Amino acid sequence: MITLLVALVVIPGTLGDLLNSYGMKRHGEVADWSPRGLMRLAGQLVRNPYIMAGIPAMAISFFALMSLISEANLSFAIPMTASSYILETALAKWLLGERVDWHRWAGTCLVAVGVALLSL
Repeated sequence: MITLLVALVVIPGTLGDLLNSYGMKRHGEVADWSPRGLMRLAGQLVRNPYIMAGIPAMAISFFALMSLISEANLSFAIPMTASSYILETALAKWLLGERVDWHRWAGTCLVAVGVALLSL
């Protein structure tokens, strides 16, 4: 069950982050932080299909995380879900076309090594 919960944190969370990132890149920079501007932004984002698909994916990830930390030690659960950093970095490069330099790959590999050490 714990393995399933880790997967339900990592996969929908990664999908949600990718969808939200893509949706916000299509929307553009948020420049107006006034209450009226934020209301306008909310109206625009509700009509953005990528944002609207990302929100339930992130909700699934959140509730799976709540279930995971109720069953597993926090010192195990949080580092295991950090494997999403590896997946997100790779997918950001290949799906979103982001430039990922060697510094970011090195950091991602350090996370991978840390996760592997925790699984021993």
